Amino acid sequence: QVQLVESGGGLVQAGGSLRLSCAASGRIFRINNMGWYRLAPGKERELVASITAAGSTNYADSVKGRSTISRDNKKNTVDMQMNSLKPEDTAVYYCNAEVQGAPYKALEPKWGQGTQVTVSS
Repeated sequence: QVQLVESGGGLVQAGGSLRLSCAASGRIFRINNMGWYRLAPGKERELVASITAAGSTNYADSVKGRSTISRDNKKNTVDMQMNSLKPEDTAVYYCNAEVQGAPYKALEPKWGQGTQVTVSS
């Protein structure tokens, strides 16, 4: 069983910063892509940022230049530093990882429980 545990959400004023962290644990052979998604009320789930095992990154246009995703392959963690936060960044943020539990198993998407980020104006 693989678990993803997020931390770092909270309430912040517009213009402030937050750092989201996610740690994967359990039966893990390797992790492919890792990323952060968000879900805001009345909106569809959005990919915020992703990072490959080799370190290549991808960002949504809405956060490009304001967010930085990073990972530690030895610790199976992924972080996202979010700066210059805006009220429209308010959402529940979910960590995602493509996990291979054993050499003979296929990659499976795993999700964290979500962490609330609220940006006040």
